[in-house]
Amino acid sequence: MAQPAFEEIVEDFEFLEDWEDRYRHVIDLGKAMAPLDDALKVPANKVEGCASQVWLYPTTQDGRFRFDGDSDAMIVRGLIAVLKSLYNDLPAGQVRSVDAQAELGRLGLQDHLSAQRSNGLRAMIGRIREVSAAE
Repeated sequence: MAQPAFEEIVEDFEFLEDWEDRYRHVIDLGKAMAPLDDALKVPANKVEGCASQVWLYPTTQDGRFRFDGDSDAMIVRGLIAVLKSLYNDLPAGQVRSVDAQAELGRLGLQDHLSAQRSNGLRAMIGRIREVSAAE
């Protein structure tokens, strides 16, 4: 079961029929996201495998997983916002059980992202799964 914030994005995507409108919506989600503090943009938080610069900073508080992130590319910032809506506030032990590909498939992202962006998205998901297991 996806988080309520992710379900809102799914509903928004159902309302927006044109992919360009959906793309703009993803970018707007990224613009609305608070930037990651520059002090956290360090190699340990950098996601390898992305064409853009991407940083993810995970935390666990009261048993709940959260992460903040940032990128130098607006569409990637938007993808980070989508991933935050999917993962943030889950019990830390449930993060790895999320079928991100299936959930994101509900948005049709895989059909409209370049191969490089798709690889970067997979790298971000892999990093989230990896760090959640270590938290």
